[in-house]
Amino acid sequence: MAVTVRYLGHAAFALEAEGKQVVVDPFLTGNPLAAAKPEDLAPVAILLTHAHADHVGDSVAISKRTGAPVIATFELGTYLAQQGAETIAANHGGTVRFDGGSVKFVPAWHTSSYGEQFLAPGVPAGLVVRFGGKTIYFAGDTCLFGDMALIGEEGLDLAVLPIGDHFTMGPADAVKAVKLLKPSIVIPCHYNTFPPIQQDPQAFKREVEAATSARCVVLQPGEQYTLE
Repeated sequence: MAVTVRYLGHAAFALEAEGKQVVVDPFLTGNPLAAAKPEDLAPVAILLTHAHADHVGDSVAISKRTGAPVIATFELGTYLAQQGAETIAANHGGTVRFDGGSVKFVPAWHTSSYGEQFLAPGVPAGLVVRFGGKTIYFAGDTCLFGDMALIGEEGLDLAVLPIGDHFTMGPADAVKAVKLLKPSIVIPCHYNTFPPIQQDPQAFKREVEAATSARCVVLQPGEQYTLE
């Protein structure tokens, strides 16, 4: 089977396989690099890494329109259910099945708050997504940490890693993450959306391919890559 990975800008992605779509961190409204509108998406599930607005994005609106469950850590899932979304609330180490696949919550080192009042619904997570016969890791917003080696034992076809620095790991630490994770393919994200996270993804690609056995695929918002 094959999975199409479409980059929607910032840290938002749409996965498609066997006629089904899964959306990750759909920050579209207010995203200057957004390559889709919320109404363009018809997912069977919405997967969230943490509560920051540039990741939760349009999740509630998409869920209300489509009925797709928002799958998130417990506090965030509970909070979004109060906003009217369909949700499945889980937690680190747990696996949730959805139509066509599953997601396992793994650790991430970051913060997690929601709204102008800085509500703090839970802690951040990474996502190990099994969909269309492939295993894809979305690191979310995180720094480098040694237990990425354990996540690598999941057998990753693809790792999606932030490289923006300032709020997450930068390119140098992301290369170290690739060494721990050992994916076949790497896609960088969470860069160039705002001034503090300006980076050169082609330089990152060169470093990854010089220092590891992984291949780095740089996508512009709207572009896609097919995992065969």
